[in-house]
Amino acid sequence: MTEVDPQPLSRLTTLQTGAAPLRMREARTREELIGDLREIWADGDDWFVLGGGSNLFVGDEPFDGTVLRVLTSGIERIAGASPGATRIRVQAGHDWDALVAYTVAEGLAGIEAMSGIPGTVGAAPVQNVGAYGQDISQTLVEVEIIDEATGDVSVVPASELGLGFRTSVFKHHYGSAPARRAVILSVTLELTEVGQGEYPVRGEQLRQALGLEPGASVSLAWVRDHVLATRRRKGMVLDEADADTSSAGSFFQNAIVTEQFARTLPDACPRWPMQPVIEQVQVYPLDRFDGYVPAPVPQPIDVKVSAAWLIEHSGIGKGFRLPRSRAAVSSKHALALTNRGGASAEELAELARFIQQRVQQEFGLLLQPEPVLVGVEL
Repeated sequence: MTEVDPQPLSRLTTLQTGAAPLRMREARTREELIGDLREIWADGDDWFVLGGGSNLFVGDEPFDGTVLRVLTSGIERIAGASPGATRIRVQAGHDWDALVAYTVAEGLAGIEAMSGIPGTVGAAPVQNVGAYGQDISQTLVEVEIIDEATGDVSVVPASELGLGFRTSVFKHHYGSAPARRAVILSVTLELTEVGQGEYPVRGEQLRQALGLEPGASVSLAWVRDHVLATRRRKGMVLDEADADTSSAGSFFQNAIVTEQFARTLPDACPRWPMQPVIEQVQVYPLDRFDGYVPAPVPQPIDVKVSAAWLIEHSGIGKGFRLPRSRAAVSSKHALALTNRGGASAEELAELARFIQQRVQQEFGLLLQPEPVLVGVEL
């Protein structure tokens, strides 16, 4: 039993909203985490787990249930599946950026572009975190989970997690339940051994963000330093002295729309075609082949469009706030909603709804929130 005196969630979340819940527990080991979850589920209590609190928007009323803080930590280095690769198994409560710092210091490539992302390792696969062309699906091998329905612990390969753009089978999307209700206990990644010297930076999006030419080589430490500097300029690295970082990061998701809808948007709106589904090769037995090959059916390609551009071009600029509100759009990044000091959840929700309405009126698109909402309606 690891029950503790409940703390206001405004102290434990980066958006700084939320009263103290009815009950709170803290799990500092894998065994405590498993035991606490089984007890909570057996009691039938409402619950949610809290890691770094960086992707959570909590309402003003006390949560009528149990909040379980995941404070586990630890990195285990294991052999990779191929030469030049190393696998690491990381406990769910381990700080994500501390993990990135570790891998950079150890000369292991694969997550360096995700430097500065707040939160814990266990939350990373839930929303398939990513930045500058890297996301965790590129290095994720498997996760260890405990299933709510059975209380069983199992290891699930990455291929079964439904990883997509900022989503997985574990993600609680606004207005819907996750496809699989489970809690991640540990995460296993496979990284490439590149050492401390320079190596070719792959990925056009990362090269563009860092101002690198194709074929350029730099060190992992150089990438980390420059990614952190870029994120700081956008208010995306937590800093108590910078009110722009009192946020949940990008509050709205970049929208995924059809090609047809994307054509209705202004040409200036940034957009990125999503990876098309590759059809399987069709094999025709020679003894039955009549020479006719049907024309391929064009497959529609979804397009990701910039939510930040849509917000700014609907008349809502950086630093925008409603009259007498303590919530505001970040002065550095149009996608971030910030708590400028003592803002209630309702003030932030009111601003979010106003932005949604403006974008929908201007462009016919309803932006969806990125954080998990607890006791809040938009």
